[in-house]
Amino acid sequence: MQNILLRNNVNILGEGTKTIVFGHGFGCAQNIWQLMIPYFEKDYRIVLFDYVGSGNSDFTAYDPERYKDLHGYAKDLLEILDTLNIGPVIFVGHSVSGMIGLLASIQKPEYFESLIMLSPSPRYLNDKPAYYGGFDESDVKELLRMMEKSFIGWASLNAAGLMNNPDRPILAKRLEDAFCAEDPLIMRNFAEATFLSDHRKDLPNVTVPSLIIQCSLDSVVPIEVGDYLHENIKNSVLEVMESKGHYPNISEPKKTTDIILKFLSSATSTGKNL
Repeated sequence: MQNILLRNNVNILGEGTKTIVFGHGFGCAQNIWQLMIPYFEKDYRIVLFDYVGSGNSDFTAYDPERYKDLHGYAKDLLEILDTLNIGPVIFVGHSVSGMIGLLASIQKPEYFESLIMLSPSPRYLNDKPAYYGGFDESDVKELLRMMEKSFIGWASLNAAGLMNNPDRPILAKRLEDAFCAEDPLIMRNFAEATFLSDHRKDLPNVTVPSLIIQCSLDSVVPIEVGDYLHENIKNSVLEVMESKGHYPNISEPKKTTDIILKFLSSATSTGKNL
């Protein structure tokens, strides 16, 4: 039988009794959370993992057919939670991992106390006039073409714009290094699964309490997407951060943590399912 914990490079730390699981986004691995982890270690048991094909996961387990869309990644997450058998968890997913967690929570709502989505999007492509996702189809085709030609070149050209904190170039370098550590072919496939996905129809099926954290000036996800998610997910809270870029877990770890802890504290005090 396949060892799921080794397959996904699962690491557990922290001192608390409640469990919080952090899911990384496209082009990254679990170390993308390193600036936020210290704020949770004392009060939470923390689960970190890499999706298959990312970080230090077992690359021999990568199956292009399984991971051609986000359902394969959601299956990863559910298998990890099933293996750990740790009861309902708080899931924090960055970027595409927000939708991965959302899909998993629909399949197995009993596994989740709450769903926290940081810079998420149900669809990156525009579907005007009804929906504005931020990208035209030609934009995504060009993005995939660039990645196929040279993923390292794409990472070098785009890390600074994605981070969008020009006064702190070290942050862009950190993101570029994260991208460049990944497998170019798998990341190109992951990009296709991400940027061509459309999970708008799944939003009304979410039943767990949800927090949507949206940056006021996100270089990937426009502000309209946060509003759309909030309008279509029952029992959701939308928090808009006065922050630039798509990676507040790197650029604003303390501010991001404060928003999460405020949500968790509020849910507990009001007796919601936490």
